[in-house]
Amino acid sequence: MLGRLGGIHATAAGALILSAIVAGCGGAAASGTPAATATAPRTASASPAHLPASSAVATATPTALPSPTPGSGLPSFRHVYVIIMENKEYGRIVGSGAAPYENQLMARYGQASDFYAETHPSEPNYIALTSGGLQGTGTDGAYDLSVPNLFDQIEAAGRTWHVYAQGYPGNCYQGSQSAVVVDGPGAAGDYVRKHNPAISYTSISNSQKRCANITKLDGFDPGAADFEMIIPNEINDMHSSSVAAGDAFLAAFVPSIVNSPAFIDSVLFITWDEGDTNDDGGGHIATIVASPGMAPGSHFDGHATHYSMLRTFELAWGLQLLGAAATATTIKLQY
Repeated sequence: MLGRLGGIHATAAGALILSAIVAGCGGAAASGTPAATATAPRTASASPAHLPASSAVATATPTALPSPTPGSGLPSFRHVYVIIMENKEYGRIVGSGAAPYENQLMARYGQASDFYAETHPSEPNYIALTSGGLQGTGTDGAYDLSVPNLFDQIEAAGRTWHVYAQGYPGNCYQGSQSAVVVDGPGAAGDYVRKHNPAISYTSISNSQKRCANITKLDGFDPGAADFEMIIPNEINDMHSSSVAAGDAFLAAFVPSIVNSPAFIDSVLFITWDEGDTNDDGGGHIATIVASPGMAPGSHFDGHATHYSMLRTFELAWGLQLLGAAATATTIKLQY
């Protein structure tokens, strides 16, 4: 039997819907205090992409539904994880035999099925996602932006953030590209500045203390911060490789999130920076949404963009809506 709520289609048998969360299921209402950091040890699993869904996709069991943020229609997530992949249109991922793990995740959890990038090339989309606007970034370049951004908002609210950029040299590195290195799971590859939005904001790049929140991927800790952005290298993100190469990376890496105690009451978004077409500016792109307790195979069918994702984070945590996030749609989950 199929149910529908606010643009979400999902298998409804035994599922609790979002309206039940807003009515008060899942514990006390969210406060302004930082989200709790998991103290249990990390559980990692490098499940190969060829394994069946029962073994390759984790099924973390929440002890309670996330607490609601009053008036937002969204849970106040314990942790938010964002993985950004590169340059593939929706149809090259969804239903593709080259992306078995990604499709298993969508079947186990869900997706935003009508999601579009803002523009081409890559970098402006990363800036849109984290600031609510393109901020004059019409190309891939070295930008120093003195504008409000999500990272600043998170800290101002008493929460924490961390960017794991695969191959990042550290020490506030502001070069455009690094050497090819092995860093964590997946293939060796190079780090590029244009895929790391945090370093483009001067409030971060001018502060050694804040730059320390950007590290390489090796040593990833799903409980290290309330908001964690993962930037794979140019091979593992599909930029300079195949869909299958990116799928293999995700199959090796994502279990370290979804098998972790930190994933309880949390949400993972896997999105792409842009597609192959100019549809709606930057192409129709896949966006996977995963949270424990979601009705399997959920679809948020409303028109969405990176601004929608930013809006969803901000509403869930009671933050001010930046730029175009103020008028974007909200990506809602069904539990």
